[in-house]
Amino acid sequence: MACFYSATVAQNCSAVDRRAPVRAMVEAAGATLLFLPPYSPDVNPIEKAFARRKAMLRKAAEPTVTGLWDLIGKLVDIFQPAECANYFSSCGYDPE
Repeated sequence: MACFYSATVAQNCSAVDRRAPVRAMVEAAGATLLFLPPYSPDVNPIEKAFARRKAMLRKAAEPTVTGLWDLIGKLVDIFQPAECANYFSSCGYDPE
């Protein structure tokens, strides 16, 4: 099967994805193979938000499951768009 447009196949860094037959099949189809870098929470904006939320949950120390779910619902509203944009900027992304 040939690619009719410029195509890129992004793959993770697992050993099975780095095998020569995989590369040959992708290139035979006319696509470019691009390997993703190893996962790093330092360049993932959602990890920064999760870290802040986890810190707030620990500080609240809610003892019941129902109370914990209620607290999580309230904490979602604390994250303002400007703060979220800062998470993206700090990871090297343009939030616009």
